Amino acid sequence: MSNNDRHELTEEEAFRQQALDYHALPTPGKIAVALTKSADSAKDLALAYSPGVAEPVREIAQNVDNVYKYTAKGNTVAVISNGTAILGLGNLGPMASKPVMEGKALLFKRFANLDSIDIQVKHRTIDEFVDTVANIADTFGGINLEDIKAPDCFEIERRLIERCDVPVFHDDQHGTAIVTAAGMLNAIELQGKKLNECTIVCLGAGAAAVACMELLIKCGAMREKIYMLDRKGVIHTRRDDINEYKQLFANNTDKRTLEDVIKGADLFLGVSGPNLLTADELKLMADKPVVFACSNPDPEIKPALAHAVRDDLIMGTGRSDYPNQVNNVLCFPFIFRGALDVRAKVINDQMKLAAVAAIRELAKEPVPAEVLKAAGVDSLTFGKEYIIPKPMDPRLLPRVAKAVAQAAIDSGVAHIGMPENYMAN
Repeated sequence: MSNNDRHELTEEEAFRQQALDYHALPTPGKIAVALTKSADSAKDLALAYSPGVAEPVREIAQNVDNVYKYTAKGNTVAVISNGTAILGLGNLGPMASKPVMEGKALLFKRFANLDSIDIQVKHRTIDEFVDTVANIADTFGGINLEDIKAPDCFEIERRLIERCDVPVFHDDQHGTAIVTAAGMLNAIELQGKKLNECTIVCLGAGAAAVACMELLIKCGAMREKIYMLDRKGVIHTRRDDINEYKQLFANNTDKRTLEDVIKGADLFLGVSGPNLLTADELKLMADKPVVFACSNPDPEIKPALAHAVRDDLIMGTGRSDYPNQVNNVLCFPFIFRGALDVRAKVINDQMKLAAVAAIRELAKEPVPAEVLKAAGVDSLTFGKEYIIPKPMDPRLLPRVAKAVAQAAIDSGVAHIGMPENYMAN
């Protein structure tokens, strides 16, 4: 090959190849099944299968709760998708969602030592999807729904919560909301503002947007001070083209555009698309604004541009290469860890709010050297560039899981009490 024929890979092309190689080599995929018992002798096999397996079968038949004693159910989460809203890529089908679902399984194991199986569902109707999941739910300790388009995801989650005896949690909704709420509450505290006095602009009206706003309202935000926008502009009371979930945020206003509602706004949340918030619009926000531009991989406004036009803002994004990454991994592994460890039948608002509080408080504590090393920084102190913990912080597991477990017990949805010396570290 001549020098003229050689093509030097760009940084983007090199990363793409690295990502493909990571998933393909040396073994396709990111997860596998591991044995937890010895299986080396005839005696081992006799205990593991016939005839020994009949003994736990009889015990479970007599008392179904024994399934938690004799099987892996209590430490297993199903990650389930239909592939209708994969990351920012859209409706690419169930099989295209499999790498993402395996990725969630990897995160469950890495951060909370929960075993996880990914399941992709083909279906024609919401009824079929719900029936499929409900009929297999008892296999698992919990169900994590993922990458399901709105508004279907709201109905699917609601109906599965009603039908299943294990906790069901749509992470795109509630995981995003919990981390967003924790970061925003810390940010407005630093900015000297009160949530109930803040005007909030939410650019985007899908699952994450609705869940974020609903949780912020539970934290003290005023619904009438929230302006939500979809592709057609401000969601207002005179529109007749909005579903029941957007209707919850239909504001009685004459304002119609982002420029209209951004004037004097205190908080901006972007869960929409790249470069949709301009520098001129950012300039219109109130003093000391908070901007969470969470579109991935490209935010609604680039941090460099935002800081160039506003030196008084606090900013978060969905990216790991900027400060204040709004990352679901800060909560979903630990939400499930706490829920499963007390056998919670649902993940309710009290548990979500407990997770918000635990994440908030951890950001205000001194950061261990191991976290600084993993983050590649010399220091981190609660302030404008550190409002939420780093994902690699090992303190997240005991703090968030224990807070969630206690909230489950206190709210009456736990089947058992707190295990002795639970998360003592």
